[in-house]
Amino acid sequence: MDQVTVTINGTQVSVPRGTTILDAAKKIGINIPTLCYCPDVGCGVPNKPASCRICLVEATGIRPRPILAPACATPIERDGIVVSTNSTRALKARRTVLELLLSDHPKACLVCTKNQECELQKLAAEFGISEIEYQGESNRFPIDESSNAIMRDLSKCIMCRRCETVCNKVQTVGALTGYGRGFSAKVGTASMVPLADTSCTFCGQCVNACPVGAISGISYVKKVWSALNDPSKTVIVQTAPAVRVAIGQEFGFEPGKPVTKKLVAGLRALGFNKVFDTNFSADLTIMEEANELVNRIKENKNLPILTSCCPGWINFIEHNFPDLLHIPSSCKSPQQMFGAIAKSYYAEKIGVKPADLIVVSIMPCQAKKYEAARPEFEHDGVRDVDYIITTRELCKMFREAGINLGNMPDDEYDSPLGESTGAADIFGVTGGVLEAALRTAYFFINGKNLDGDAINFRAVRGLSGVKEAKVEVAPGMIINVAAASGLGNARKVLEMVRKDPKRFQAIEIMACPGGCINGGGQPFIHGQTDQLLKRMQGLYSEDERKTLRMSHENPDIKKLYDEYLGSYGSEKAHHLLHTNYHQK
Repeated sequence: MDQVTVTINGTQVSVPRGTTILDAAKKIGINIPTLCYCPDVGCGVPNKPASCRICLVEATGIRPRPILAPACATPIERDGIVVSTNSTRALKARRTVLELLLSDHPKACLVCTKNQECELQKLAAEFGISEIEYQGESNRFPIDESSNAIMRDLSKCIMCRRCETVCNKVQTVGALTGYGRGFSAKVGTASMVPLADTSCTFCGQCVNACPVGAISGISYVKKVWSALNDPSKTVIVQTAPAVRVAIGQEFGFEPGKPVTKKLVAGLRALGFNKVFDTNFSADLTIMEEANELVNRIKENKNLPILTSCCPGWINFIEHNFPDLLHIPSSCKSPQQMFGAIAKSYYAEKIGVKPADLIVVSIMPCQAKKYEAARPEFEHDGVRDVDYIITTRELCKMFREAGINLGNMPDDEYDSPLGESTGAADIFGVTGGVLEAALRTAYFFINGKNLDGDAINFRAVRGLSGVKEAKVEVAPGMIINVAAASGLGNARKVLEMVRKDPKRFQAIEIMACPGGCINGGGQPFIHGQTDQLLKRMQGLYSEDERKTLRMSHENPDIKKLYDEYLGSYGSEKAHHLLHTNYHQK
């Protein structure tokens, strides 16, 4: 590649032609502050609109006279360019830009959801800003909480456009755009309608991308505390697979290390009456979904089957591909299956009315909040799942209660909704649901388990956006499968299905790039692929350490069918565990 030489703060560095000043400076250890810039908002897509101007530097040789240039978006195209990142002119310009941003930003940092994680707040501290230089009018917008999942406070928007980039370029949802002109310009919805009235899927990737608190998850933490302190309620909790490999890093554990047993102990210490595992209902999901897959293959009808565990992509297909709504699995997600079983089978077992049994979910996802509020998951005015809190929100609950997971003893999930197999653990990674279903589908078709390493369907593993594979589910029976993560990749796969309905027989789609390990409610890692890979490996290690690795081997699942549901796909199972989706 053609190399050019640039001088930065008196040091020469050779870089490929077209390298930005920001990246060239990083190469020689020079830090330039940024705000709107993000190297990866998802799927390797950078955000560099150069809208905030915090990264201004003084450059000579780009134009006839020295200019102030945004380092994140200014390429080095020829030899001889001289850059000063800390000249008086550059420092004064940066400070002025930051003070202007602060002058139009709410000052209620102590009660902001991004307090101590806000990039604007961090810059203000680094610049030593102790007062607001520019006084005057400030923009104030009504807060939008219409979705039950994501809150927008445009008064905090700094027009960095990260949310817009991830929504449009990564997820291809198109719910967000620049709106207004001049002083009143913000990133909002078309015509500033409520988020619930748009094509938003509530995946939460915009929440992860936002450097301030302009977009955040709607919190139900206060309601959970209230329920825990209500003696008239029995409060139980379920933990999603991906939570156990993400929450530990907030308490000093290595990224990706499973802290399952300490998580259980922590939740018990918070006061939950029983601590259960969403993995149990993930195994249950596989029993229904694998049965559905096998029946569809035998009947050669409504193929390919699409897994329906992710509410973000269900929203996506309802909005964008209504002509394909006959192919998603009718199975509810593990979260909703858990709620349905908890408020029927389990409530009967312990003699508690469904209305007095509070089900709390610990999820890596913002869309789960929306999913639990869908009207089809409510019966006689009682929701199957009452409250959802994210991994990040649970961290705050632990800290509020003085609980450090690093100091907690190991503890076990309660029965009968706490037993699970390794197949359930891998639900948290892209390709995991498909792999788990294939393990049990093989058993249903052949009457025997896969042997040895054959249980590992490695062709559908990894962080690639779209993975295709041919899988032998019986001697001589080959099916074509695909796994996609990120809604932009989901769009590609669904367009393939539209073009050639017979191309695949089974497809798994996850809304978030990489799957639930990168959900919109997980601890922030801002596109750090190495940490995603560690979370992924953490879940595969959980799978491998278990004696039982196929959902149909779960003894408590067998007991549930024997005592309550009957056979797979029975009328009772269909009533409790299946649903329908609708065009939006």
